[in-house]
This record gives sequence, C-alpha cells and structure tokens, in this order.
Amino acid sequence: MPTTATFPQPVIRRVEVGSSIVAEQAATAPADLKISTEHVSVKYSGKTAVRDVSLEIRERSILALIGPSGSGKSTFLRCFNRMNDLIPGATVEGEVCLDGEDIGDAGVSVVELRRRVGMVFQRPNPFPMSIYENVAYGPRRRGMNSRAQLDELVETSLKRAALWDEVKDDLRRKSGLALSGGQQQRLCIARVLATDPEVILMDEPASALDPVSTLRIEELMRELRENYTIVIVTHNMQQAARVSDVTAFFTMAEDRAGYLVEMGPTGRIFTRPAERLTEDYISGRFG
Repeated sequence: MPTTATFPQPVIRRVEVGSSIVAEQAATAPADLKISTEHVSVKYSGKTAVRDVSLEIRERSILALIGPSGSGKSTFLRCFNRMNDLIPGATVEGEVCLDGEDIGDAGVSVVELRRRVGMVFQRPNPFPMSIYENVAYGPRRRGMNSRAQLDELVETSLKRAALWDEVKDDLRRKSGLALSGGQQQRLCIARVLATDPEVILMDEPASALDPVSTLRIEELMRELRENYTIVIVTHNMQQAARVSDVTAFFTMAEDRAGYLVEMGPTGRIFTRPAERLTEDYISGRFG
C-alpha cells in the first residue's frame, strides 16, 4: 500500500516579524504589529489552496514566501488586500488584520484597503499612457488635480523607485510601454508608491527580468523597507536570502495544500531549518 505523507505542525504558528530578526534591525525597527492572520484558509470552488495559516508581520520588514508551485503562496499573498475577492469561486475563511482591524469586515472600504496595501505583479503592467500619467493615475482618481502637487508627487515617486534619473526628460513624451522590462517594473512600483501605501505586496516581481534588472529591484526593496512593510513571493532561493528578514516556507502534498511548514528569521531558515521538509526544499531535493 502507498504510504501517506505526514506533516509536522508548523514550528512557528505565530511569528513576530521584523523587530527581532537581526541585531541591526532590532535596534531600529519599530515594534508595531502591521499584519496578522488567524487560521486563514482559502478555497477555489471547494478545493483548498491555503490551509489554516496564522502569523504576524511587524512594520518595516520584508517577509519572503517560498515553496513549490501550487503551494498557495500567491493565494495567501492576495489575502492581504482582498484580491481573492475578484476570483470566481474563491472563499476565504479566518481573519486578516491590518493595524488590528479585520479587513474582512463589511464596513471596510476595499478601495481604501488596496490603496494602503499596494501590489506589484509578476509581469510589469504599465498603462498605455505616458510615464507621467502612469504615476499620476492613482492620485488623480483620488481627486488630486493640482498640477504642482502632481508634478511633485510624480517626481518623488519615481525617485523612490530609483527611476527618475532615467526618465525625467521623457515623462510626458514616452509611453510606459516603451521602457525596458526592468524600468517598467520600477514604474509599476512608482505607481504604487504614488498612492501612499503602507504595505507593498510583490508577487515574483523579478521573475520576468534579466539578472541586472533583478538586482536593481532587490536593491530597491531593501531601500523601501525603511518606510514600508513588504511581503514578497519568490521561487528564487538566493533572492529570498538576499532581501528578506523572515522567510515562510509553504508546501503541498495530497490533502495538505497551502500548508505553512516553517517560518522564522531568514538566516536560520536557510542555514539551520528546523524541519526536514524545509531543508529538502532549500537544498533542491524536491520542488
């Protein structure tokens, strides 16, 4: 008879992310809790994609979600700004809190939530309009019409996204679609920053980019961590090790899809994982 895989309970079911990860960050990072989840499960038309995940994320930290394809990482990421609401047949159980407020409450404005929790997707998706209008789009939608204010916001956002020097002479003449792949992704990051978010979600933001552009995005993430909380999904183990403070490993097998196996400081996860499943994945023995 075939054997049934058995899974340990997650080593860390509730983790305080950010304030005690490394000595350098412990001395400077605020201790405020930014995001927490309680027993979050997600199903697509009744099929489980994420199973009973509880964790905590503190401000100004980078959490990397790693694991094989189909293990629920992107689905879990979308719980933080209710993007799963847009998927037919998707149901979310449990509680997701932002600054202590349950984002699933009926009184929560989803539009405002997605301003506070911005998202950068796997493939750059600039709008078919000028660089300037790409960045100004969100603020205009929120009622900002002052030319001086928009000019200042566009410049500030592009500078924070490390793109200003490359595009400042072509803001109104050049389409965002005419930029290189790496520039397009930084433009999308600038577009998110222009809406004044508190959290930035990144779903494999460098998987479609060349190595040079990938390293620039990673540098940018480390710079943005000074002011934002970042959650990133990545299949690139080296990337997770380079940029994140904390790593969460998800896996799937038989009826245990979207299972959080282990979570902790990135240095420990990659050098001294507590679970054999984590070690096997990181070392390339499966996944």
